[in-house]
Amino acid sequence: MTAPRRTTAVASACLAVSMTASVLLLRHIDQIRPKAAIEDVLYIDSPKMVERASLGFRGLMACIYWTRAVQYFGHRHFDHEQTYNELAPLLEITTALDPQMLPAYEFGASFLAPTPPNGAGDPARAIGLMEYGIAHNPDNWRLYYDLGFVYYTELKDYKKASEVFARGAQVPNAHPFMKVMAAQMAEHAGDFNTARMLWSATFETSRTPDIRQNALEHLRSIQVDEDVTNLQAAVTRFGERRGRLPASMAELAATEHLPGIPLDPDGAPYKLNPEGRVLVETPENFPFITKGMPPGYKPAARPTFHTKL
Repeated sequence: MTAPRRTTAVASACLAVSMTASVLLLRHIDQIRPKAAIEDVLYIDSPKMVERASLGFRGLMACIYWTRAVQYFGHRHFDHEQTYNELAPLLEITTALDPQMLPAYEFGASFLAPTPPNGAGDPARAIGLMEYGIAHNPDNWRLYYDLGFVYYTELKDYKKASEVFARGAQVPNAHPFMKVMAAQMAEHAGDFNTARMLWSATFETSRTPDIRQNALEHLRSIQVDEDVTNLQAAVTRFGERRGRLPASMAELAATEHLPGIPLDPDGAPYKLNPEGRVLVETPENFPFITKGMPPGYKPAARPTFHTKL
């Protein structure tokens, strides 16, 4: 047998052994599960137990648990579930088995932090996951970005967000945007321009289509929120001057010397209801808006991925 054929044969044998081992490993893990498993309760929630049960196949087990985490999140998100009890343990087991598995941190934070049904509503566990990732991958500035994003979007803790972005800016080869965001958070954390800067950077630097589309939808929603805020302020000014509400958006636009009736990012005119509230014509086209929705309107659940600068 020639050398190349011997190499191929050895590689094939190794692959077969690995596949057999992975099947046996899965069976071994599943046998540990109690007979009466409870819905949405992880049957092994200890990374150390899984490590001992991995029989030395830590990398393989990390891949298995990461796959389970993604499937678990996807199924519960699709069903609009309100609990994600297994999610944090699955992610923590994954990263304990392989601390260098970066996607588990990057996407894990997006799974854990948002409120249900968009996520687990557990920003504290998301922060713990990201800090663990930073401790084991201190030169990866993207992890600091993801951590800062959790503080900014979910906790509205702009001081902590600024500190995390500043930490990340010190990492070799960090994106220059990190230093800009640290300064912006410290000075103008809660304004529309800061939010627009954050999502614009995500859109411009990501190579993942879903994340780019998600960032674009956030940018469109930010524009709507800003427009509605400004128009609502104009309604208040009109009332203070005239002692009544404007009869129409056209009257408001004329009083404010606008070039025409204001339009949303889709080109549809903003509406003014009889109570003087500024409304979006089709709020479902802007899934992340917080203003301009009719009373009682509930936006559909959407994932909030932001990573991959």
